Amino acid sequence: MTLIQAFRKRLFYFLNFKKFKKFSKSAVFIKPDIIQGYKYISIGNNVVFQSMAWILAFKQDGIEPSLIIEDGTVIGRFSHIVSLRKVVIRSNVLIADKVYISDNIHEYKDINLPIMKQPILYKADVEIGENSWIGENVSVIGVKIGKHCIIGANSVVTKNIPDYSIAVGNPAVVIKKYNIHTQKWDSAYANI
Repeated sequence: MTLIQAFRKRLFYFLNFKKFKKFSKSAVFIKPDIIQGYKYISIGNNVVFQSMAWILAFKQDGIEPSLIIEDGTVIGRFSHIVSLRKVVIRSNVLIADKVYISDNIHEYKDINLPIMKQPILYKADVEIGENSWIGENVSVIGVKIGKHCIIGANSVVTKNIPDYSIAVGNPAVVIKKYNIHTQKWDSAYANI
């Protein structure tokens, strides 16, 4: 870390740590774009946000949102994370650039009203398990991804992904699972 980076990290911490629900001194935000709903956001130890990240915990009704990012997680550039109810990113998750993670969607049913003027609808809690890797341009919407999973680039995850799985596609499907007995990644299609 250069002297300028260390100064920016310290300055960001002192200007913002009281705004967050929890904010670790060892967390690093490199030029964030937008942070909204600080008081609902918890950031663990050694979390790194690359530049232009947008994180939002949005309270639109009586339920307080919760956005939790646990220790050691690294979030890529231009990533966008939104919590209407609950989004949890467990420890040591690697999130590539331009990833969208959300527990909600926009309503679209009223064709007489622009979509941007329709309500935001809660879909389901999001949880990304520890030690997982989320590839570039992935969208994760209202699902749980297990621990030690890999989500391939450009995937759209709309269904839960079990522990120790590799999923790809739009919509994302599991193509490999780790076999504890053989200690190898087996094709999910082996028994078909």
